[in-house]
Amino acid sequence: MTIALALESLRTQCALHLPGDPGYDAARLPWNLAVDQRPAAVAVPADVDQVVAVVRAARAARLRVAPQSTGHGAGPLADIPLDDVVLLKLSELTGVTVDPRARTARVLGGTKWQQVLAAAAPHGLTALHGSAPDVGVAGYVLSGGLSFYGRAHGLAVNSVRAFEVVLYDGTVARATATENQELFWALRGGGGNFGVVVAIELDLLPYADVYAGMLLWDRARAAEVVPAWVEWTRTAPESATTSLRVMSFPPLPELPPFLSGRDIVVIDGAILESDALAGDVLAPLRALAPEVDTFGRIPSQALVQVHMDPPEPTPMVAEHSVLGALDDEAVAAFLAQVGDGTSTGLMFAELRHLGGAFARPAADGGALSAVPGEFALMCVAVAPTPQAAVAGKAAGFAVSRALAPWSLPGLIPTFTEDRVDSGRLYDGEDWARLNRVRDAVAPGAVFVANHAL
Repeated sequence: MTIALALESLRTQCALHLPGDPGYDAARLPWNLAVDQRPAAVAVPADVDQVVAVVRAARAARLRVAPQSTGHGAGPLADIPLDDVVLLKLSELTGVTVDPRARTARVLGGTKWQQVLAAAAPHGLTALHGSAPDVGVAGYVLSGGLSFYGRAHGLAVNSVRAFEVVLYDGTVARATATENQELFWALRGGGGNFGVVVAIELDLLPYADVYAGMLLWDRARAAEVVPAWVEWTRTAPESATTSLRVMSFPPLPELPPFLSGRDIVVIDGAILESDALAGDVLAPLRALAPEVDTFGRIPSQALVQVHMDPPEPTPMVAEHSVLGALDDEAVAAFLAQVGDGTSTGLMFAELRHLGGAFARPAADGGALSAVPGEFALMCVAVAPTPQAAVAGKAAGFAVSRALAPWSLPGLIPTFTEDRVDSGRLYDGEDWARLNRVRDAVAPGAVFVANHAL
């Protein structure tokens, strides 16, 4: 069957957009608008049968398939041609079923975290979700998943009980600890290289509310706040998962006055303690007299609002590295790049506190069940034009390069927004095992993942 015939045959089975169609340009856009992905077709299935039809038609035409729910992590696709790829947008395949007695949720492949939290909250439950409400569950979990509950509970991928996956031949497989065990191992951290994940069964957490929020200072206080936070992290309990960001906001009227046109330092996160104990944990940071302090008891569903991630699709570029322990020299190097008086053009430079359960491999874990290091560095710049993208990448790289003496070799897939050698995401034996599983269940690398093996 020719490519044209295979694709045209799909029009009767699911929503399909080909180059030149009126809806093609809108359908091909990922959340990260800086990524100009131009696939051979964009298919938008509404159910699993339609996913199966797309995969079979693509295989008949010798095309590859790139599953995508929101496209937050689409950055690596910017560097590869997609003219032989069907972009499989899962945005219509959504839904959540909560079992409150088992404390689990079955989540369809295109579902966002905000939908999971809305379904879990009435039962006093939550999940190991990310920091933004509109991130897709599947992409986040397949790449590990760093949550503000993570120092206590580990990576989000360790909470997965089962995957339902459409394989390269159009069959639907269930992967669990007892069924398709190698596939289950690979999917837990190995990304989208093995099939189209159409459903995930997750363990939920028994938190109806949580002590969380942010502390905010003007960037003029950075030389005081940054070293104090780094020192605080050395003894912070595993119940506390926080990040520190140096942020810059343009003077926009839609922003609140405490953000518009300002350079600030923000510490945010969650502390899984009683109000009194959480207050004791935060006391050294509150002693620095933040101008804004929102930490307090909030519904767990509201935690995704604390980090102030962009609420709409945004063009952005990013730079990431994993850091070990930071001494005074490291703090000085960070401040020299983003502290008071500097001008980088970055939207933010973030240090996410790792360690604790993040660093402990799960006994029965998958390809990625822990991450090394003490901190994850993430630098993000808004990139509305190619020139802004180049400048933003350079600014992020400058911060990463300044902290290179404290950097570790590996990267965390959740934070890696560029196409990299996937060997940097896993240890050598696990990387080789992932490739063997991929060759067995998806021969010919038929599935295009943002972090390809």
